[in-house]
Amino acid sequence: MTRQNVSSGGPWEGKIGYSRAVRVGDHIQVSGTTAMTPSGLVGKGDPYAQTVQTLKTIEAALQQVGAGLADVVRTRIYMANLDQWQDVGRAHGEMFGAIRPATTMVEVKRLIDPDMLVEIEADAIAPTRD
Repeated sequence: MTRQNVSSGGPWEGKIGYSRAVRVGDHIQVSGTTAMTPSGLVGKGDPYAQTVQTLKTIEAALQQVGAGLADVVRTRIYMANLDQWQDVGRAHGEMFGAIRPATTMVEVKRLIDPDMLVEIEADAIAPTRD
């Protein structure tokens, strides 16, 4: 099977040595993703805005391997402050709507940058392209 690696241009991908997403066959794994973009962090202090940007970055990575949010079967949400779960959950619900992937939401001690409030991983299954 062919392996396809995707980069979003984030500052840590090259430093740490990982891909934003990896597709092998019909399985796609999206790395922990935050609201960090090549231009900087989106939504400083705003968990809803950070979650929306995070999911847009995940969606863009999926599109690069011929998939989309409809193909996501699982997400894992890591939050620096679980008290913000409603804002994060609202953004997740708006992006996934009727797709309703299996998900986990947990509080972690901290993320790699103190201004980051949320990090999300995603697993997707999409038919292999011909």
